[in-house]
Amino acid sequence: MAGRGSGQHATKEWHVIDKTWTSAAEAVADIADGASLAVGGFGLSGNPIALIEALLAQGTTDLSIVSNNCGVDDWGLGVLLNAKRIRKMTSSYVGENKEFERQFLSGELELELTPQGTLAEKLRAGGSGIAAFYTQTGVGTQVAEGGLPRRYDGAGGIAVASPVKDVRTFEVGGTARDYVLEEAIVTDYALVHALRGDRHGNLIFNKAARNFNPLAAMAGRVCIAQVEELVEPGELDPDCIHLPGVYVHRVVEVGGDIEKRIERRTVSTPEGA
Repeated sequence: MAGRGSGQHATKEWHVIDKTWTSAAEAVADIADGASLAVGGFGLSGNPIALIEALLAQGTTDLSIVSNNCGVDDWGLGVLLNAKRIRKMTSSYVGENKEFERQFLSGELELELTPQGTLAEKLRAGGSGIAAFYTQTGVGTQVAEGGLPRRYDGAGGIAVASPVKDVRTFEVGGTARDYVLEEAIVTDYALVHALRGDRHGNLIFNKAARNFNPLAAMAGRVCIAQVEELVEPGELDPDCIHLPGVYVHRVVEVGGDIEKRIERRTVSTPEGA
């Protein structure tokens, strides 16, 4: 049965939490225009493509998305970008998408460029109830001092620039160092991909596809997970669970044969060839 509404199915003796939904389309149906999303993936590894395509199909627009990168021109978040559904990206790397470059430089897209480790911690902090934290990353650069372009005006000028951030000195390990204040990230929804999950929302990720997925899941007020294999509660070894179900609200099984692309395929040439 598909979990809808309360997410609980009553039996004669107890209430069983069942967070499964019958399709990706149903799971993302309430994501409205203007919503903010945290999306898992690193390059093309671990992209929740079924959820992304369902969001594309329903026409949701004006999205503010937090993700390590924006996929490529025809895959991952790149499909939403090509359809001009994204208003703002918060990312650490954007170099594999020509359409991203065009929209950013033309003033069509806002970009909050964030150091990768800082982005990871901002998501983790948001999911942990921490409002902000201090880090050395970015001290002495425009990350702290402000002025990084966030939106261009289409004529080569900067329409929106990053603000100045608070910098304080702390003594750590007997040495005084400067640290910059970074605010945590909490989004309306999170979209993630996992190898295996149960009806309670407990998830296991596959090797490198783990990447930003657990952190994105933590940051979303409503986390939607697509899983390749759905199992019954109790079938997952508790010691092997990467993300507990307390962070996950909806689970959709997409099957193990879902397409997975490689961003850059590198092959070696046999000697003598």
